[in-house]
Amino acid sequence: MADQGMSEHLRQMLASLRAAVRPWLPKRLRGGGAVVPVVRLSGAIGLSTPLRPGLTLASVARPLEKAFTTRRASAVALLINSPGGSPVQSHLIHLRIRALAAEHKVPVIAFAEDVAASGGYMLACAAEEIICDKSTIIGSIGVIGGSFGFSGLLEKVGIERRLYTSGERKAMLDPFLPEKPEDVERLKAVQQEIHEGFIDLVKGSRGARLKGPEKTLFSGEYWTGSTAIGLGLADGIGDLRTTLRARFGDDVITPLVSPARSWFGRVQPGVSSLERLLHGGNFAEDVISALETRAHWARYGL
Repeated sequence: MADQGMSEHLRQMLASLRAAVRPWLPKRLRGGGAVVPVVRLSGAIGLSTPLRPGLTLASVARPLEKAFTTRRASAVALLINSPGGSPVQSHLIHLRIRALAAEHKVPVIAFAEDVAASGGYMLACAAEEIICDKSTIIGSIGVIGGSFGFSGLLEKVGIERRLYTSGERKAMLDPFLPEKPEDVERLKAVQQEIHEGFIDLVKGSRGARLKGPEKTLFSGEYWTGSTAIGLGLADGIGDLRTTLRARFGDDVITPLVSPARSWFGRVQPGVSSLERLLHGGNFAEDVISALETRAHWARYGL
């Protein structure tokens, strides 16, 4: 009986101590408030250079995992500011977000900042709800490809093009060769296939909320946030802080979960700047990889 009284007295003392100390602790250590981890998805998707980091599944996988496994997380917020890029990386990141949300049973809210277009909008569609600013650029549900033709220029300046391939279509759409109608037709068929997959994803995410003719919604056009809400592409106007405080209380905790970055600001997926330096990071390889990726996008890009 005496032990019980002592235990109760000790609990009361600890409770009083916590109450006294709590106001002096940083907000994130006080406890009691809802927790909504924030993951920033910013920049072009797929393209990453030493001085200009982009979004890839490798660069965001760890922050996403950390956000969804945060203790007491009431939701996960995505801060999106991206004009799009690689359709593959856009889709892979989308799928990872949906898989983590289902696995941990945590809802996702997307907050579109300056732009959530094309592949950036595909990321936003990984959330159950999309919040934007009135002037946010949203949409661009389409596929684009572009290049230049230099065959006439080479002839004019007396440069001979020498290209050796194995495979009849390996040099398809080479900018230094004359354009062939069958190559353009093949490219458009690939773009159409990617576009149809994009449309199916948006329909699956937005469902009955979509309004207006499909010819308009999926034309590749983009709109301001205010118009996008009317079309069912977004759900409301607002910003992250105001929206989360209104829903989860003024004491909501919103820790920013960021990927590790190198000295030059490049995202390092799971590798610190020191580790990369010690293991011989190759600057030339990074640049070559970035140029190859950009050339690929010229053919198939969101």
